[in-house]
Amino acid sequence: MSMPRKKAAALPMDSLTPPLPDPPPAHNWATTDQDEIARRRWRARQESFVITNENARHPIYSNFRVRSGSGMTYHVEIRDLASRSFSCQCVDFRINGLGTCKHVEAVLNHLEARFRRKFAQAAKTGSDRVDVVPDRDRRSIQIEHGLDRLPRPLRRWFNRDGQLAGDNLETALVAIRSADFPALRVSQDIAPWLESLHRQEERKRLRRDYEHKVQAGVYPAHETNVPLFPYQREGMLHLAFNERALLADEMGLGKTVQAIAACALLHRMGQAQHVLVITPASLKTEWEEQIQRFTDLPYHVVFGPRHTRLKAYAAAPFFTLVNYEQMRGDALEVNARLKPDIIILDEAQRIKNWSTKTTLAIKRLQSRYAFVLTGTPLENRIDEIRSLMDFLDPSLLGPLFRFNRDYYELDERGRPSGYRNLDGLRKRIQPVMIRRLKADVETELPERTDRHYFVPMGETQLAAYTDHEQEMARLVAIAKRRPLTKQQQDKLMRELAMMRMLCDTSFILDPEDRTCPKLGELEKIIEEACAEPTTKLIVFSEWERMLQLVKERCEKMKIGYAWHTGSVPQRRRRAEIMAFREDPDCRVFLSTDSGGVGLNLQNASIVVNCDLPWNPAKLEQRIARAWRKHQTRPVTVIHLVSENTIEHRMLGTLAAKKELADGLLDGRADLGQVRFRGGAQAFMERLQQVMTIPPEAAKTPPPAALPADRSAAFAERVRALLGSSLTACEERFPVHGAASTLLVVVDRNADLWREQLRTLHGDLFGPGKTDPLAPVELQVIDRATSEALLTLEANGLIARTVRATRHLHPSPEAAATALSPEDQRAIEEAKTTARRKLKAARLLLAEDLAVESIPPLRDAILHLGKAMAIRQRLPAPDTPEEALAPPLLVAWGEWSTPLRDALETHAEPSLPLIDHLVSLSS
Repeated sequence: MSMPRKKAAALPMDSLTPPLPDPPPAHNWATTDQDEIARRRWRARQESFVITNENARHPIYSNFRVRSGSGMTYHVEIRDLASRSFSCQCVDFRINGLGTCKHVEAVLNHLEARFRRKFAQAAKTGSDRVDVVPDRDRRSIQIEHGLDRLPRPLRRWFNRDGQLAGDNLETALVAIRSADFPALRVSQDIAPWLESLHRQEERKRLRRDYEHKVQAGVYPAHETNVPLFPYQREGMLHLAFNERALLADEMGLGKTVQAIAACALLHRMGQAQHVLVITPASLKTEWEEQIQRFTDLPYHVVFGPRHTRLKAYAAAPFFTLVNYEQMRGDALEVNARLKPDIIILDEAQRIKNWSTKTTLAIKRLQSRYAFVLTGTPLENRIDEIRSLMDFLDPSLLGPLFRFNRDYYELDERGRPSGYRNLDGLRKRIQPVMIRRLKADVETELPERTDRHYFVPMGETQLAAYTDHEQEMARLVAIAKRRPLTKQQQDKLMRELAMMRMLCDTSFILDPEDRTCPKLGELEKIIEEACAEPTTKLIVFSEWERMLQLVKERCEKMKIGYAWHTGSVPQRRRRAEIMAFREDPDCRVFLSTDSGGVGLNLQNASIVVNCDLPWNPAKLEQRIARAWRKHQTRPVTVIHLVSENTIEHRMLGTLAAKKELADGLLDGRADLGQVRFRGGAQAFMERLQQVMTIPPEAAKTPPPAALPADRSAAFAERVRALLGSSLTACEERFPVHGAASTLLVVVDRNADLWREQLRTLHGDLFGPGKTDPLAPVELQVIDRATSEALLTLEANGLIARTVRATRHLHPSPEAAATALSPEDQRAIEEAKTTARRKLKAARLLLAEDLAVESIPPLRDAILHLGKAMAIRQRLPAPDTPEEALAPPLLVAWGEWSTPLRDALETHAEPSLPLIDHLVSLSS
C-alpha cells in the first residue's frame, strides 16, 4: 500500500525556486506539508549530489541519475515544472505524499543554475514530451499531458480524457514501448507499479496452488519434520503468502519454527533459494538446533572476522545465520553477495529505535520476503511499532511527520502530549501482523505461580542507597523548578542506576563490600529446589557482578551451574546452554538479559529474578524461557525485591506499562483510556511515583563547596604537606573509560606517605564526592620505582596505557614558558581560526539563524581546545566533544558545563557564551 501521490503545490512562474526558508525545528512535530517541502529544499541545498542527465536530447524534461553523498544512486523524472509533476525512486518520495523530495529539489536547483533561460522558458511553455503514467485508481495507465501530440496509431489506445481505453494493459504497453516516437516517455513509475500488481496476484495464485497440491497429495501435509500445531500452520501461511509480515505471537508459542516452515514452503514452491536469519548473538545456537530438528535444509552459522564473513555470504547455503552486530558493516555486502530471497529478523525489537546504526543498517538490506518475529513489538511507545512497519513496508504507516500527525496529540510547541486514533493505528497494522496469546491457543500450558520475596537491606547497603536517594531527591527538586541540564540529566540517570544496583548488592559498586541479603534468600531457594533431583532453576540479573556472587555461592554449595552472560563468547554460550539441557548435575542457569530472549529452557521449572527490569516486556521475556510450549511441569517465578526501596515501588508501575501494548496489539484494553507517557516531564512523574523523597533531603544544609579543579587543589595540598619530598604529581587518563588516576611520586618512603595522602584524597574524592562510574583513584610510588617504570617503557618491555597526562607538579605553568616558536605559532593560528568562526557564529545569531550558528561554534571550540592542548603538552582533540573532556575540561573554567550542554543538546548558543569564547581566543 502506498501513500496517495499528489503533485507538490504549484508556484508562481517567477518563483519556481523560492527563497530558502528556515527548516522547522526538529523538536516541533506540528509541521505542515509546506514545512516538510521546505525541509527537503533546505536539505537539497545543504547536501552534495552528482547529477547526470540520462537523455541529453531533453535538457529539462528528462530523467536524471542522482548520486548522494552517502553513495546511493536515485533516479529522478521531471515531467512538468508549472504543475510540479515529478518522480523519484527514493522511499521518501514514494511515501510522503508531497510530490517532491530532496533529490527532486537538487535536480531543480541544478537545472536552474545551469540552464537558467531554458529552465524559465520550459516553465512557461511546458513539456514537449508525451508522458505515460500509472492510473492507480483504475489499475491502468493514462497520458498525463500531450495527448494531442500523440500519433494516431497510438491515440487509439486512449480515450479523450487520456485514459487507457479497455483493459488490455500489457498489450498497450508493448505497443507504446515499441513506437518510433522520440517525444513519448513511459514513466519510470510504471515498472515498479506493475511489479507490485503482479506480486499481489501472484501471492493469491501461489496460496491457491499450495492448498490445492496439499489436498491432492502432491505436497506433504507438513513442511517440517515435526508436525505443526494448527495455529502454527496458520502463522506459516501468514508469513509465506503475505510476503513481508510480522509474527508477534506471545513468547513461547514457537515463532522460530513457524518462520522455518514458511521458508521451507517457499523453497518447495521455487520462490526462495537463500534465507538470511538475523538474530541476537546468543540465539544462533537456538536457530541452528531448530533448523536441524524441523528441516533437512542446509545452513551455515557465520562467525569470524569480516573477510571470513564475506566468503560465507558468497558461498551461502539455504539458511545463513548472522547476528545484528555483524550487519552494521556487512549489510551492503550481503545485498551484493548473498542476495537473500527472505530476511528474518528474530527478536526484532532490536530495531525499534529507528535512528540507531543497527536499525539503519538493517533497513538497507534488500529482499522480496521479510519475516519480522517478536513477542514484544511494542514495549514503551507507539514509535517502536512504526520502526518495525518501516522495515516491512514504509508506505503502510507513511513518513514520520504524517505518523506524528495521525497518532499524537501535539501541544502548542509541537511536542507530543497524548495519543489519538490508536484504534485506527491498530487497524492499519492488522493486515501484516498476526498475534496469538498463550491463553488463546494453549489449553495445556502448565500453571504459573508468581511469588515476591521481600528482603531487607544490609546496614552498609542501606547507607549507600540512602546517599544516592538523597542526591536523586536533590535533582528531582531542581527538575520541579526548571529543566535539568544535560549533565544533570546524565547524573540523575546514573544515580537511578546505582540505586537499582544497590537493591541487589553493594558489591556491584564497591568490590570491598559483599553485602547481599538477597543471596541468603536465594541460597535457601536453590537448596530447596535441588532437594528434588530433576528440578532446575534459571537465575536472572541485569548485573553480572550480582551473578558473580551467586556463582560463588553455587560453588560453595557444590551445585553445578551454567554461565550465560554478555561477556561469554558466542561459541562458549552454546556449550553452556547444552550443559544445562543435557547434564543432570548442571542445576542452575545464571544469565543476564542476554539470555532473556529467544532461548528454550523448558527443562527448568523455577525462574528467579534477582532484580526487576523497568520494562514489563523484558520481565515476561525472562519468564518465557521456561514457561512456554512443551513445558510439562508447573512453573514457579520468584521475584527477589529489596524492601521499601525503588524496586519495591516499581511493582505497581510495571503493571501500568502493559496497558498500551495490551490495547494496541491484543485489543484487551480500552485504547481511549491509554495515556501518553513520554518526555522528560512524564519520566520525572514516574520517577517520583517509585521514589520516597527523604524529607531530610530538603533540610540538610549543603556540604562545603569543593574546589572547581579538585585535582589541582589536591596537588597543591600535597605540595604543602610533602615539600621537597614531592617529586611529581600527575593526573593520568586511561585509553578507555571515564576514570582517572592521580599519580604521586615521592623521593622515598612511599608506604609511609601513602596513608597520609589517602586522607587528603578522601577529602576531595571520597564517597559521595565523585561519580562512582568515573572515579579518581590514587597511586603513590617512590622515585626509584618511577624511574624503573620509565626505563622498562623506554626499552619496550611495558606499554603506556594512558590517553593523556596532566602535569600538576612541577607547575604546568613552568612548562608553558618552554614552548617552541613552532608551538607559539600553532597556538596563534588555532586562536585566529577560532576568532573567525566565532565572528561567523555571532553574525548568524544576530540574524536569528541560531541553528546555523552551531557548526561555526563547534569549530571554534575545537580550535580553542587545540590551542589549550599545545600549551599544556596534551594530545590535540579531534572533535569539540574531546576538547571539552578531561584533561582539557578544567581549562574552560566555570563555562565548561554550559559549553558541554550546548554541544550535547544542540541548544541555541547565547551571546554571553560566545563573548566568553572570544575572550579565551584573545
